Amino acid sequence: MPLAPAITDLDQLKERPALARLLAWNPDAVEAAKLDRDELTIVVKRPAIREACAILRDDGKLQFNFLCDITCVDWYPNEPRFEVVYHLLSVPRQQRLRLKVRLAGDDPSLESITSVWPSANFFEREIYDLFGVRFSGHPNLRRIMMPEDWEGHPLRKDYPVEGYR
Repeated sequence: MPLAPAITDLDQLKERPALARLLAWNPDAVEAAKLDRDELTIVVKRPAIREACAILRDDGKLQFNFLCDITCVDWYPNEPRFEVVYHLLSVPRQQRLRLKVRLAGDDPSLESITSVWPSANFFEREIYDLFGVRFSGHPNLRRIMMPEDWEGHPLRKDYPVEGYR
């Protein structure tokens, strides 16, 4: 059985509760959305990420109360170069949601969401360490996997295979 094509038209997706709530809060904060294989992904503009996460967590109809993961993708040499990806879960509603924020390669910085989910602490430190994305407002943004004196960020696609020499 073939898969249904992904839906990327905001007008077709605006009835989805999470997307509808973000659009009601600030329609300019949402860049794009995609429904593929019954999984919703919402692309949020950089300045809106912390408040969007708080809204999704605190809204009684949504209850995205669990931050499963934060990761990063390097699309080098394309721009915007980085995508920071947040995987959220609503335990009471048994629903998942993916939020993405796109970042330019010349300014890979983003507001920390540790004030919304304290568990974001180590995820953000890992992304900083391996990709070089800075999280403003993070309580302890320093390397977590690589030694403190390590040069560069080893998961960037332009990082030399054998390291800097």
